[in-house]
Amino acid sequence: MTRKRASHASGTTLILQHTSRVLADNPLGDPFVRKLAVWLPPGYDEATVRGRTGGRGRRYPVLFDLVGFTGSGLAHLNWRPFDENVPERAARLVAERRMGPCILVFPDCFTSLGGNQYVNSTAIGRYADYLTRELIPFVDREFRTLASRDHRGCFGKSSGGYGAMMHGMQYSQHWGAIANHSGDAYFEFCYLPDWPRTLNELARYRRPPRKPGRQQVRARRGADGHDDGRVRRFLAAMWEKDKMSDAEAHTLMELAMAATYDPDPRTPLGFRLPVDLDTGEIIPRRWARWREHDPVNVVARHVRNLRSLRGIYLDCGWRDQYHLHYGARILSRELARHGIAHTYEEFDDTHSSIDYRMDVSLPFLYRALKP
Repeated sequence: MTRKRASHASGTTLILQHTSRVLADNPLGDPFVRKLAVWLPPGYDEATVRGRTGGRGRRYPVLFDLVGFTGSGLAHLNWRPFDENVPERAARLVAERRMGPCILVFPDCFTSLGGNQYVNSTAIGRYADYLTRELIPFVDREFRTLASRDHRGCFGKSSGGYGAMMHGMQYSQHWGAIANHSGDAYFEFCYLPDWPRTLNELARYRRPPRKPGRQQVRARRGADGHDDGRVRRFLAAMWEKDKMSDAEAHTLMELAMAATYDPDPRTPLGFRLPVDLDTGEIIPRRWARWREHDPVNVVARHVRNLRSLRGIYLDCGWRDQYHLHYGARILSRELARHGIAHTYEEFDDTHSSIDYRMDVSLPFLYRALKP
């Protein structure tokens, strides 16, 4: 383990290097030696805290920050114009006594497909295991955490919000509270509308290329979500590019979701697609695999885990450009239908630049997890 130390009056940020075993054989060949940022609150290294014993003997709740698609935890440490990064925001909230001191952890779960949903996938890697089996015990060994699920939480936006929600459902033995900002949900609205644009982009890599004139559209026997080569060529081109267009980035995102929700190690790509590459028709049994991972569809399977959490916070802007407010509403309704206590809020904004919502979620999590 190596450390780089950057001290601030508002706390201390450490950059650690962690070697993962569970990511060592990830199918994308992504790095398994990762940087891990940890923010320690003001007073962590002091002998006393405002005249009270604490500091070097005190233990703290811990929060894991799961970033959105194309992000890495380290990005939340960056300087921001007219705004705060996450450690600065947490330090202000502590100084304003809106929350107590806690430890923040910023994992790097970036992948060659552009991001992560923080679940295990044979096509991407075991990122749920990376968080729960490796990083949680690592952080508990290295820092003075309150090493119990009742004092540990996770939060995130978008893909990170999805990850927090699914971890609360599936891994409640590790997490005591979660916060889900604009998390992916109701896949019919947030993913399906982007597939026509995705198919148009992939068509540029079709072989042979289309030609004008009469066309004969034949059913592709045994396709069942298989790539005909165009996805492989698209990915190879993207991994060589210096800059992606918006359409290319969204295509990469849809492929990352396919690799997350419908992995299949028997296929050349390691995953299947939910639509026909030429006609765009939804492949029912492939789409069914996606729906099995949609939070709005799986609440009933995880009622006991969700009820065990000390806090569940959801929010979404009602102008979200990915239509995630509809999924958030359904998710809140399903939680309520199963008697699962939670807080759901909406606000007048889009999906973009909404870190200010952490002014609500971080104090919420601290209250749920404090000793």
